[in-house]
Amino acid sequence: MTEAQNPKEAVKAALAPIMQDMIAVDRILREELTTSKSEIIAKVGNYIVEAGGKRMRPALLMLMARALGYEGTLHQELGATIEMLHTATLMHDDVVDEGMMRRGRPTANAQWGNNVAVLVGDFMYTRSFQMMVRIGNLKVMEALAGAANTLSEGEVIQMKNAHDPSVNEERYFEVIERKTSVLFAAAARMASAIANASPEQEQGLVDYALALGNAFQIVDDILDYSADPSESGKNIGADFAEGKVTLPVIYALQTCSAEDRAFIEAAIRDGKGDFEKISEIIKSTGAIEKCKQRALEEYERGKVALSSIPSCVFKNSLLQCFFFVIERKS
Repeated sequence: MTEAQNPKEAVKAALAPIMQDMIAVDRILREELTTSKSEIIAKVGNYIVEAGGKRMRPALLMLMARALGYEGTLHQELGATIEMLHTATLMHDDVVDEGMMRRGRPTANAQWGNNVAVLVGDFMYTRSFQMMVRIGNLKVMEALAGAANTLSEGEVIQMKNAHDPSVNEERYFEVIERKTSVLFAAAARMASAIANASPEQEQGLVDYALALGNAFQIVDDILDYSADPSESGKNIGADFAEGKVTLPVIYALQTCSAEDRAFIEAAIRDGKGDFEKISEIIKSTGAIEKCKQRALEEYERGKVALSSIPSCVFKNSLLQCFFFVIERKS
């Protein structure tokens, strides 16, 4: 990996050693959805799968398993399992947040209504547990069940924090570690379980995954203020409208003028305001650059955490994935 490498080229190169595994994950996802006797579940499920996405969690799981020397195919089932759970949580999040767009397309709730979206999300959620039980590895079950429980906890904490301008950096990380990083860490534990990793190797991969998850969410929050909607597929400003106090806002509030601070805090409490003006204030304070630096700190932490993993093409790919996360534009 070179620092000047295009992020899209970086992720393409990173995933090349597991390309057949990634194809298998998509195939398994489709098979699991079409086994339902409900036509609407299959239709909505396929709509969600066809939207694609980064498939970061299954990709990391497979790269980690291979980096640990695993040579079987069980990691493909695990990759599909964790992606099924992740997709279910996104569907529920879109209902809670009243999200209308994801990955550049209307959300399931926008297309079929909240009732259908919640119930199909429930189907995918429980199907992921059926898949997990079918695999029959207790450590895998502990990892995924624990992550699912923590995800729900994170959603509740985030709701409690909504429209509260006093949310600080500590509370921000409390949420993103539960809502984003926890599934990355679960992927590390699941890969370690099937590859019989040493405790040191497992902890190293978990620490890497947590750092990656934190960086992923920080960059996602930066994109809320800097991305081109046509490129990112994000509803720019949607997080702010929902009262979510993200890291760019937290850093901006630390250094902006008293007048600007009062303006932003009022907008947070009301869930509305002049987003263009708020965005300009955030950019003018240097908050975006400070967020990027914080993401780079997570990158350095992640690199150190991988020291227990022997050098190989899959370890290199894990580092390339981190580079992509830091530099991505969508």
